[in-house]
Amino acid sequence: MTYRIKTLNAISSHGLTRLPKETFEVGNDVEHPDAILVRSADLHSVPLDASVKAIARAGAGTNNIPISDCSDAGVVVFNTPGANANAVKELVIIGMLLAARNISPAMAFSRSLEGADDVIDQAVEKGKKQFVGFELPGRVLGVIGLGAIGVEVANAAIALGMKVLGYDPAITISHAWKLSPDVVRANSIEEVFKRADVLTVHVPLIDSTRGLVNADRLALMKSRAIVLNFARGGIVDSSAVLEALDSGGIRAYVCDFPSRTLLGHPKVIALPHLGASTGEAEDNCARMAADQVRDFLVNGNIVNSVNFPESVLPREDGTARLAITNRNVPNMVAQVSTVVGEAGVNISNLLNKSRGDLAYTMIDVDGDLNGAVLERILATEGVLSARVIPPAPASV
Repeated sequence: MTYRIKTLNAISSHGLTRLPKETFEVGNDVEHPDAILVRSADLHSVPLDASVKAIARAGAGTNNIPISDCSDAGVVVFNTPGANANAVKELVIIGMLLAARNISPAMAFSRSLEGADDVIDQAVEKGKKQFVGFELPGRVLGVIGLGAIGVEVANAAIALGMKVLGYDPAITISHAWKLSPDVVRANSIEEVFKRADVLTVHVPLIDSTRGLVNADRLALMKSRAIVLNFARGGIVDSSAVLEALDSGGIRAYVCDFPSRTLLGHPKVIALPHLGASTGEAEDNCARMAADQVRDFLVNGNIVNSVNFPESVLPREDGTARLAITNRNVPNMVAQVSTVVGEAGVNISNLLNKSRGDLAYTMIDVDGDLNGAVLERILATEGVLSARVIPPAPASV
């Protein structure tokens, strides 16, 4: 069986090589694809082909994908959390050092120097006092959001001798295991703002996080504090930050999201969205996205989906697999099992997982499932999509 994968951006070859040519047809001109690999292309205005079963974003953010429409069609949307974590972590540390040591205005000062070397030397000695900064050891770094990136930032700051205060009421067990035991847990988000010498945010941009860094919370901060934002622009209220900078409420704002509001302000360092802009990060994201799509198409497994629950069921030799996306409604598994049973097919294994209003079911059966069984399941109220996956080749 051959699966068709459409690429909508230049996807790293390190990822595409994970899709063997004997099983996958991959390219930007593929028609009626089973899955789409995308980086930055905006899919909101692109009609969704009925053949599409999955979309994988080679990156963490999925704002360029119409998640709700995909969910209604039973299309599983993947992202690649953690694949670019090291790249973003390094940039956060760079941003912190740039602001703590006044590097940007100091560089601008040096570029403005004119005259002979002795004149320049005199100007340097006279002017360097205005760029006095501070060192990181002993300073408090407040980290809001302890996912893959937040954990790496927190651990790196500990290694630099900083005190780290972390806040994430929804931290996962896997991320908690990776977090340094020296990171102190904050009891509230306001506590982080009050105590931090440097504040960094690592949360997704959703309704509850939009404007998370606002005027009220900035008013809680130390007057010489630094705010870092390498997550998403909308998490920080830019106007409130500028007011805090102008009033002396905070020392500097460093972000990865330039805007007309921010550009030109002497206390703002705005980088051109460089967080994941390393060759290593692009390769890692592409590999993860390709692996997730491959496992989903060939085995039906779901890992790192933003709309459907994580669902992994080991394959059994000689069994076909029925994969179903559906609304999370009562009696769905019973209805599907009844259809399979009435076809005289034995169920050897079953997994059902739910996430909010959506659910996903995998049923392994001995023997084959004919088209009539699949049609009956697709006709069941609440079923969004269904497909039969043949036994996996030994090489997969």
